[in-house]
Amino acid sequence: MSQQRLNDILLFALLAVCVVWLVIPFGMAILWSLVDPAAPWTADRLLPPALSFSRWIDMWQNSSLKAALINSYTQAPLAAALSLSLAFPTAYALGRIRFPGREIAKLLVLLPLVVPSYVTAVFFSSLLFQLGLTGWKFGAIVFAHAVLFLPYSIRILIVSFEQVRDDHIEAARDLGAVFWRRWYVAYLPALRPGIFAATLIVFIKSIEMFAIAFIVGSPDIVMIPSLLFASLGQDYVRPNAAVLSLILVVPNILLMLFLERLLKSANPSLSSGKG
Repeated sequence: MSQQRLNDILLFALLAVCVVWLVIPFGMAILWSLVDPAAPWTADRLLPPALSFSRWIDMWQNSSLKAALINSYTQAPLAAALSLSLAFPTAYALGRIRFPGREIAKLLVLLPLVVPSYVTAVFFSSLLFQLGLTGWKFGAIVFAHAVLFLPYSIRILIVSFEQVRDDHIEAARDLGAVFWRRWYVAYLPALRPGIFAATLIVFIKSIEMFAIAFIVGSPDIVMIPSLLFASLGQDYVRPNAAVLSLILVVPNILLMLFLERLLKSANPSLSSGKG
């Protein structure tokens, strides 16, 4: 078998996987979200008999979608910023300071990822009651998401700190640059892709997190995942769930594509140099 033939087969297989994994589910979600309430999509029909935006309009006017959007897209950037701030000292120590056991420490910071999110949610909910801060649920959700996704921020920033070149730091110091100026000219160019990547990843994970938003925030604070799981619960209104799924997933896909483009455009060889 020629190399060109093998490449064609692999390309066809990749396209088939993409169709099965992405195109069909998204296509079904779009069709379900556009099903007209007056003409249900039954099992004997290949396609919906009628399409309309009635479900979208109804969800916007007669549900908690507006509040959920405001809550979700307010807490997510706050959680990302807080997680990034908490990650900086640890990432700097593990990325710039050499000490015995540093590689083991890099692995240990990832261990919180194995803790189920429901365990973290129950812990923060219990902590709120013990401290008498039941009225501070929004802040608790922000803090819980920042802590839960802290390993992502730390790991990404460690790699970024390792890209900083010592000779650039020494050159800035020899030229009389003060502490903050050295950070700006030597550290920031190497850290910028990692900062953007960590921020976007925590933002996306925070938007999609259901457990903490539900256990800590319910019933006072509604997030998009809470509405989605409610639609998939006892009533199981599939068109409404499709609408919420698209609202939840499509912006995150756009952000991930932006992240992919950002990381591809980052050139480690120039990340902290004159280029």
